[in-house]
Parts: sequence; C-alpha cells; structure tokens
Amino acid sequence: MEITSSYPKPPLLHTNSSSRNSKKWLPITTHSISNTPLQFQLPLHRPHHKIYQPIKPEPKKTINPTCTISDVLRLMDSLGLDIPVDIYVSLIKECAESRDPSKAIEVFTHICKSDVIPSLPLLNRLLLMLVSCGCLHHARQLFDKMRVKNSKSWAVIIAGYVENGEYEGALHLFMEMQNEAGNLCKCGDIIDDGILVCVLKACAETMNLELGKQIHGWLLKLGNCESMALNSFLIKFYGDFGYLESADNVFDHVPHCNTVVWTARIGNLCKEEQFEGAIRIFREMVREGVKKNSFTFSSILKACGKLRDAGRCGQLVHATSIKVGLDMDGYVQCSLIDMYGKYGLLRDALRVFYAREDKSNIACWNAMLMGCIQHGFGVEAMKVLYEMKEAGLQPHESLSNEVLLVCGSSYIEKMNA
Repeated sequence: MEITSSYPKPPLLHTNSSSRNSKKWLPITTHSISNTPLQFQLPLHRPHHKIYQPIKPEPKKTINPTCTISDVLRLMDSLGLDIPVDIYVSLIKECAESRDPSKAIEVFTHICKSDVIPSLPLLNRLLLMLVSCGCLHHARQLFDKMRVKNSKSWAVIIAGYVENGEYEGALHLFMEMQNEAGNLCKCGDIIDDGILVCVLKACAETMNLELGKQIHGWLLKLGNCESMALNSFLIKFYGDFGYLESADNVFDHVPHCNTVVWTARIGNLCKEEQFEGAIRIFREMVREGVKKNSFTFSSILKACGKLRDAGRCGQLVHATSIKVGLDMDGYVQCSLIDMYGKYGLLRDALRVFYAREDKSNIACWNAMLMGCIQHGFGVEAMKVLYEMKEAGLQPHESLSNEVLLVCGSSYIEKMNA
C-alpha cells in the first residue's frame, strides 16, 4: 500500500545556485502510523560553528622614557632658556658617575659656550668630572684657565695625573703649586693629605727619593704627622727604596693602633725578603690587639710560604684568619692556597680551594695548579684543569705545559678533544 500525501512530491535534489544559503531536501518514506511522509532537513547534525571572540588588543607596555644629557641640553637650547646652575651640577654628577668621556666633554663644551659665570665649587666639580672620565687634556685646559684655585683644585688635577700614570706631570704640578705659594712651608693652607699621598706615590714611581724626604721633613716641621694615610705611604715609600730604618722611625712615631701602618711595615719586610722580621711584626700586632685586614693576612702568608717550617706558621695564621672572620676573603684564600701548595699540603690547599665562593678568581686556580705541579700531583693537576675548563676559564699556557710534563701529552690531548 503506498503512502501518499496531498502535498506535491519534492524533487530529489533541489539546488539554487543563486543563493548561498540553499537547502537540500530529500523525501524519506517510512512505515508509520501517520499517513504523512516524514521530511527531514539535512544535515541532521548540528554544525559546529566556531564562535569568533573579538580579539582584545594587548595593553601597551609602558616604557619609561630615557632622557639623555644631549636631550636635556638640546631641549633647553631649543626653548631659548638659560640652564640653571643646579641643572649643570646634576648633569656633571651624572657624567662623573657614568664615566662617559663623550658626555663629559659635551657638558664641558656647553658650559664654556654659555653665559654662566661658574663659581669655584662648580669649576672644581667640572674638573673632577673630566678627571673621572679620563679627559685629562680637557681637565688641564680648564685648570690652566682657572684664575682662582684652592686645595681641592690642586688635589683633583694632581690625582688625575697620578691615576693616568703621568707621574712626572704630577710632580711638575706639585712644583708649580709650590712656586705659586712661594715655597713649600707657605703651602700649609693649600696642601692637604690627598695631594701629599699622590705626590709620594709619584715619587716612589719615579724613584725621586729626595722630594719624598723633603715632604717628610716638611711634615715634621709643621707637626702634621698624625695622618694615618700619610704615615702608611711614608712607610711604604721608604720601604720601596729599601730604607727600612727610616720606615721604622715613621712607625715608631705614630699611634700603634692603625691597621694600614702595621700592614705597610709587614709589606716592606716581605719586599726586602726579611720574612722572619715580618712574622715578628705580625706577632707583635696580634699581642697589641691591632685589627687586621685581608691585606695583612695576604702579606704575612707570603712570608709564611718562604719559611722552612713545614707550614706550621702558616697554619697558625690560617687559624687567626678564621678567628677574625677573614678566612673566606678572596685575597686570603688565594694566599692560603699558595702557601699550602708551596709545602705540598695538598689536602689543606684543596679544602680552602673548594670552600671559596668566587669560582672565577683565576689567581686561586693558578695557585692550586702550581701547588699540584711543584709536588708532582699529576692526577690532581689534571682534575683542576678539567674543572677550570668547565668553569669557562683558560689556564696560562705555561701552566698547561707544566701539567703536560707532569702527566704526559696523552692526558692533555684527551682533555682538548
């Protein structure tokens, strides 16, 4: 029995090319209680339409704009504004801290072209900025044009010459300062400790013993011998020339509570290879209760490494460094490794070596290698070389060759493979 309907039969496939939303209809005949054919709209499944969410623009990252010194100067010039002295002081301070020579010269040039009449403090700041940035030529130009100078002016320019290794130039400036004041004894209100420290350093570098002795005599005449910095430099100065008796005279006339003075005296004795005397001074320093620093221990450990006592004195100094809390200092650790290595006390040297915090100190690595090489610890030397390579450090070629002699070329070739 055929199931019919009063509705006309639709075509099997109906397409309408003019419409993109045309639908396809198929008649499906099925046995049903109803006499009406069922019609289904295809497709039967619900299409999974992707719902597009509006893309929210990412918030722009706020970048703090950086304003350079050039920007500040250019902006003020474009606005036709005179730059206040406070702005110049701020820019000078920024240049001195950054140590950028191009910025320093830019500020210096701008001030020279401006209508500002700089005061002496501003000129001294400008002078210090140029010296700090290594612009020694510009600093000297400024210094020579200064009509008025004070002790700070002379100290800055002399220190600049000394820091740049221009020791003869520093001494010539010192002589010029004396001539300007009349003579050395009339310079009391001009010369300060900073100037004399720099001049003494220049005297030592140029081997000018006579000028150093003249400065010392001038200090004695004025009774200005209480400066610890000056006394320590005087002790070092006489020690550099081998005048240990003069150094001891300076030491005897200063308060025996200054670490730098004691350390300078120990350093002088070590330089003259009077290691027993250095040990004696250190023991006296301990008895007096004078505070010790890392340079004190570095100097005395050098002396300990030169004795023939199987490292016993060095072990006592090591214990003292632990007591005062300086055993973890980089300088002290390097000196300890070197001292223990000289006596072949490899276990003690390695204990200090692996306890250090700064793994990039090349001096410690070299000291450890030397200790292994000197006493034929080839395996340990090779291990240190491997660890050195892993740390991204390159040993000195001479040390690698020494390890080659101790261990043989096969080990080195394997390590470099």
